[in-house]
Amino acid sequence: MVLLSTSLSKRVCVVGAGPSGLVAARELRREGHSTVVIEQNHDVGGQWLYDPNVDGVDPMGKDITDGFLEVHSSMYSSLRIMSPREIMGYTDFPFSTKKGRDSRRFPGHTEVYLYLRDFCEWFGLRDMIRFNTRVEYVGMLGNYDQNGVVGKDHSIKWVVRSKENWQKNNNNNINNILVEEIFDAVIVASGHYSFPKFPSIKGMDSWKRKQMHSHFYRVPDPFRNEVVVIVGSSLSGQDLSMELVEVAKEVYLSSRSMDITEGFSKVIAKHQNLHLRQQIESIEEDGKVLFVDGSWAIADTIIYCTGYSYTFPFLDTKGIVSLDDERVGPLFEHTFPPSLAPSLSFIGIPKKIIGFPFFESQAKWIAQLLSGKRRLPSWDDMMQSIEEFYRSRELAGIPKPNTHDIADFEYCDRYGDYVGFPHLEEWKKQLCISSLQNYESNLETYRDSYDQDQELLKEAFQSPHFTQFLADHPQLLAL
Repeated sequence: MVLLSTSLSKRVCVVGAGPSGLVAARELRREGHSTVVIEQNHDVGGQWLYDPNVDGVDPMGKDITDGFLEVHSSMYSSLRIMSPREIMGYTDFPFSTKKGRDSRRFPGHTEVYLYLRDFCEWFGLRDMIRFNTRVEYVGMLGNYDQNGVVGKDHSIKWVVRSKENWQKNNNNNINNILVEEIFDAVIVASGHYSFPKFPSIKGMDSWKRKQMHSHFYRVPDPFRNEVVVIVGSSLSGQDLSMELVEVAKEVYLSSRSMDITEGFSKVIAKHQNLHLRQQIESIEEDGKVLFVDGSWAIADTIIYCTGYSYTFPFLDTKGIVSLDDERVGPLFEHTFPPSLAPSLSFIGIPKKIIGFPFFESQAKWIAQLLSGKRRLPSWDDMMQSIEEFYRSRELAGIPKPNTHDIADFEYCDRYGDYVGFPHLEEWKKQLCISSLQNYESNLETYRDSYDQDQELLKEAFQSPHFTQFLADHPQLLAL
């Protein structure tokens, strides 16, 4: 793609100060844009800002109004990352160990939060962020049709309404006012691991015992000596099973498939009170949970580890951007709605990627498009690309809810080519694959036992990703 010499400064609003929003702020400022980041929590981190306080919120999310959540983070206390830290960092800010902190290769969530806080401080981003402020509304100014805003120069402006001290328990009504501002562009970087998604099971609505989504799970102690049914055998379902089996009387894991990994099979064989079951047929008022194979259990608690939905309750595009069965679209390269680009963009929609570097490539592309250094393809070409992508997913048998599941290093590299972003280093790809293979074979130990990675780690720490940063900042060697 051609790099143009034009440089324009825009006023940009970034929604969210998590991994996507922070790197967006950094790249926007590098391009000379006037940027405001609006963050609903008291600090940076997004999902990685652990919130232990889930008291007073409905564990089934029934108190969610207009799509807004009181608790954003889905982190539980014991959560450790699944990917090794060496591959997670932004390209010019490695996720290195620091004295006195969690130095494990697969650290807990607090270490990721501290890394993001370090990134924020290192690049001086904090003064760009409004904390404890929630975006209530984002909408277009002007006249528009399905091809975007129609005006003299086809430009798009955005009205953003935000509320400071929005929390329900806030008693300071003086500052709890709605502020309205106009921006040239909006970047949605609000994450997608917060809004609980539930299955449809007969008897759910009338069951009298405890039910909750894993979004609200924090520690195992409340489930001591209980019979717990966990719905969903994803990463969180497996993690919670391994944690709860140590305190609960019995744990039943309900899964759509009995085809489980070797690693999880080892865990089940190790614990007599951990049982794998098929999907739930129905839930009875007396506490009985009936599985489709005819077996049953009398449960005290059901925990739904059934994933999360994309949601943008603040965003009003008059139907130009829609959410259809977990497909956000139409989005060119999962980032730009063709009719509204580049004034509206999304960072962090894709799943199953090495997240932070990919978010960085998205942020660079958006920032340079807004400054006029780069141009997007035509509307027709972008729409054609989207349709071709949808057809390829359909032909591959990938269901619509998995539209944004990437799991493809080559795609990430091709994406980077739009903005001259470096391809993923081979050692990063191999470390990622190695950790996934180790996870599948050794679920309980893969985060702490990784002899097979030693040569790759040696290559990683000798790579420019690590050595260049320390060479540029030798004072950090003393830390």
